[in-house]
Amino acid sequence: MSSGQSFRFGSLAVPVLLPTLAFAIGEGAIIPIIPIVASNAGADLAVAGLIAGLFVIGGLIGNIPSGWIVARLGERPSMIGAALLSIVGVGVALLAQGIAVLAVGVFLIGLSTAAFALARHAFMTSFVPLAYRARALSTLGGTLRLGMFIGPFVAAAVIGLTGSAQAVFWVHAVACLLAAVTLLVMPDPTALFAARATASGLHEGEEFVARESAGLFRTIRDRRATLLTIGVGGALFAAIRTSRQVILPLWAVSIGLTDANAALIIGLGGALDFALFYASGQIMDRWGRLWSVLPSMAGLGVGHLVLSVTHDLPGNVTWFIAVTMVLGVANGLGSGIMMTLGADLADKRDPAPFLGAWRFTTQSGAAAAPLVVAGVTAVASVSVAAALMGVLGLAGAGIMARFVPNRPQH
Repeated sequence: MSSGQSFRFGSLAVPVLLPTLAFAIGEGAIIPIIPIVASNAGADLAVAGLIAGLFVIGGLIGNIPSGWIVARLGERPSMIGAALLSIVGVGVALLAQGIAVLAVGVFLIGLSTAAFALARHAFMTSFVPLAYRARALSTLGGTLRLGMFIGPFVAAAVIGLTGSAQAVFWVHAVACLLAAVTLLVMPDPTALFAARATASGLHEGEEFVARESAGLFRTIRDRRATLLTIGVGGALFAAIRTSRQVILPLWAVSIGLTDANAALIIGLGGALDFALFYASGQIMDRWGRLWSVLPSMAGLGVGHLVLSVTHDLPGNVTWFIAVTMVLGVANGLGSGIMMTLGADLADKRDPAPFLGAWRFTTQSGAAAAPLVVAGVTAVASVSVAAALMGVLGLAGAGIMARFVPNRPQH
């Protein structure tokens, strides 16, 4: 690893932050419109929710081979490959004339996000000195949220100009192309940052993500006591967060909002989410982890419950706007809490295996949420699905209150 004296924080802007911002804007643009596009293609609410969920499911499945890929190809080639895979997925989604082909495209985009995220994390571990790493990761998180905040507004503008929600997929294609070109033309990071190779010949970050993936299920078995308590709470937290991304677009479709207005309202909720990412870290550091995770989970749970009883009210659009803002605030209050808890609970001498198991456990909850929403919507209604997710969110808050230490473990 390069020394802190020779490292310039601003040197991360082009190799990491610009591609990350571009990729996140593309993601932020398409996530709210996937259920809308599916609905426009003839899917009912339940199937539209399922197709939206394939984005998250693809990310979960993509996590398993991504560590192996990054270790063998390197950080930069893996990010470029992930961006190109995302463009392929976008092409499939744009050409889709039916919901089955659209589903394949969304799944491929989800796969690409896992590889891109893991390669980006490996890059930060390899090329950023330890003394700067926390600030770098915090800035990276803020960049991600900035992209997710900007994306829905870009989507609303594209829908307004073209009259087509499906055209928003072009935003992600352009964003991925920008990310790939930026990564291609930048100088070799090993020359810029002089990263130290490990005994295995890999960069530190490459070895770290490879160790996260190796022996995943063995680590889950060995750390099952933690993963069956706090891990379940984390999975429910990830589920209620992902539910918000699926429920809100479905709700907009079900109450008759236009595609552009739905994207705009969801974008305003994202603005509140983005505004609180730094405050969440301050809360965790000053008052402890529970002061972040409990208000966040409770707010997300109550927000879902309130939404569930407003569908047929005369002011259902006003209620939708209000609840979207509440969910944005609640989600923002929990910014970074899952990564922080994972770091707290991991073995400080060898954190990688547990962090891989932690991420897989929590993302399993995220992947399950759209399936639950789609299934309950199919047999009952989207209102019942929102109510169930609200109850699960509050149950998760109870688990966290019982098992999470309010200060980091040392």
